[in-house]
Amino acid sequence: MTDQHRARIAGALYLATFATSIPALLWKTPFLRDGSAPEAAAAASLLEVVLAFACAGTAVALFPLLRRRSETLALGFVAARTIEATLVLIGVAVVLAIVGGAERSLVPVHDAVFLLGPGLMPAINAALLAPAVIRARLVPRAIPVLGLVGSPLLMVSAVLSILGAVDQVSGLAGLLALPIALWEFVLGAWLLARGAGARPGAGASGEVSRRRRGSLLS
Repeated sequence: MTDQHRARIAGALYLATFATSIPALLWKTPFLRDGSAPEAAAAASLLEVVLAFACAGTAVALFPLLRRRSETLALGFVAARTIEATLVLIGVAVVLAIVGGAERSLVPVHDAVFLLGPGLMPAINAALLAPAVIRARLVPRAIPVLGLVGSPLLMVSAVLSILGAVDQVSGLAGLLALPIALWEFVLGAWLLARGAGARPGAGASGEVSRRRRGSLLS
């Protein structure tokens, strides 16, 4: 498989996370709030299973491209993305248990998992992936810079939610999460449409070529 194929697969999987996570959140929220629409919550759980595998898949697809410039960051991203996917699946298990008749006292467990998973892990992912993408020159620098800006903002949102100062699904939390959402969406769209940009080693190869041309001219 070529680098371009891997990059486009990663881009498609990133966009799949949006296509699954947004409807899933909308469908399960009424059930978690007051127990209504259990069928929608069950459908949301199916979408979140797809979401979990898409999360892990982005890391698997990008790992061969990233490890050439920073294996540590690449491995860290795989680990963080795997943790995020695991937390999503735990949340799915909790929702399905409640749909199946378990006590609604499990709802706070879901909320806690949601805070640690989609609420916090994307910030850690960005802190690992954005520098690796810059080093690998996969996309224009402005795209990962957006991730570097959004990472601390999302961490602040998560801390405020943990302290009870901000609701997880409030307007302020959404505003603080917006740069990370834009980073992941633009990254996915770029990779799907354009594939990998300047490949790792391209800069070094270009420098060698320039030196050779200079030697020939001299």
